[in-house]
Parts: sequence; C-alpha cells; structure tokens
Amino acid sequence: MGACDGFDIQISAYVDGELEGISATSVEAHLAECIACATRVERERRLQSALRATAPPRTPEALRLREEAALRAAAPEPPRRRWPATARWAGLAAALLLAVLAGRRWGTTRTGHGDAPAIPESVLTAHIRSLQGEHLVDVRSSDQHAVKPWFAGRLDYSPPVPVLDSAGYRLMGARLDYVFDRPTAAIVYGRRDHVINLFLWPADTPAAPAQSRTARGYHWIHGAAGPVVYCVISDLNEVELQRFVALLQANLKSARQS
Repeated sequence: MGACDGFDIQISAYVDGELEGISATSVEAHLAECIACATRVERERRLQSALRATAPPRTPEALRLREEAALRAAAPEPPRRRWPATARWAGLAAALLLAVLAGRRWGTTRTGHGDAPAIPESVLTAHIRSLQGEHLVDVRSSDQHAVKPWFAGRLDYSPPVPVLDSAGYRLMGARLDYVFDRPTAAIVYGRRDHVINLFLWPADTPAAPAQSRTARGYHWIHGAAGPVVYCVISDLNEVELQRFVALLQANLKSARQS
C-alpha cells in the first residue's frame, strides 16, 4: 500500500465531491491503477446512496423552520422591563399596608397593659419558655390558699386562682411571668400529661367574647370575664381546653358575685 500513501484523505474528499481540477484528475489516475482504492471508492459510494435512500426528505419548509429556530436561539435576550422608581415604591407601600391590615386581626388589644402587641404571640412565647428548664412554677402547690397569697407584693393586682380539680384540671402552682414587658400572673394546671398555662391580668372591660387560635401545635383561648382578661394555652386537645375555659368563666363569674 506504499503507493496509496497520501491518497487516503484525498479519496474521501473525492467521494464527497469536494475535489476539482488537478486534484481530482490525480486521484482518478491513481484509481485507474489501484484496484484496492477503486474498490473502496465504489463501496463508499454505495454506502452514501443507501443513506440517502433511508434519510427523511429535507423539504424547503423543514429547512426554513430549522433556520428560524437557530436564529431565535442565537438572538440576544430582550432587555427586561424596569419599572419606574415611583412604581416600585408604590408597590412596596401597598405590600406594607397589606401586612399591617393582616396583622390587625391579632393586633393591638386593650388589656390593662396598655396598647400591647397581639395576645396570642406574646403568650405563646411565654408558654414555650415556661416548658424549658425548671421554671414552670415559682410556687409549687395544689392549695389555692397557698398560691394566691404568693402574688402579694409581686404584682400590682391580685389575680384569682380558680380551683378546678373536681373537673380533672389539677392546680400545680403558679409563677411570675413577663407578657408585654411587664410582670403577669401565670397559674399552672395539669390535665393528664398536658400543661395548661392560665395568664391573668386586670380587664378594661367587664366582659369580652372568647377568641381561639391554633399554631405550632398549641391551642389558646383568650377573652375577658369579670375583673380579668384571661389567656389559656396548652397542647391539650381543643375540646378539653374549651371545657377548661367554660369552667374558668363560671368560676370567675361566681367569684365576682360572691
């Protein structure tokens, strides 16, 4: 095959129709003398014919669509529309207004502590804090007459201490907590393995309908009855917590009338 050296690439180009003039004449002269290269050219031409026969037709329409797709892919991305600064600030102001309006659902509440943040969020924080470490109660007792006097000198009001043991809600004790950045009475009850925190403070109004909410696995109910605002929170199921509140309201009403 020494005489074929240098013709390998030229033969492939010749079969593809890429040679002209003297180059094509030189390859044809070699093919007339070399049976191996002539056989190769014939084989490659038959292969090309077979491929053309099986390939799908490339219509002008198909070519046009492919060209358009290629042009779209190569085209630069159009510049993004930038809102004027005034429009951006107007959108931000609208979003802030919606957030404020949504917050008013559990917003400021007259509680005897002044215009305080939403009761549920503040009490939820205090409840979770009480379950951590060893600060669930400052005075541990199931005796109402031991718990109630404990608050004397620690608060500027005297919180009631309802006794609900007969209904299955045992008094565990009490502690001094901080809600709305001021000292607040927290009476602690137990129901099976569940802890119930009852927060009490003076009411501005003699009564207010109870409201309830659930979040992060805790239920809480708050309202006003008699001389106090109450907020009850626990992971106890909502039905039993509602029953606790009904007993609490009756107890507070009875205490006020006596």
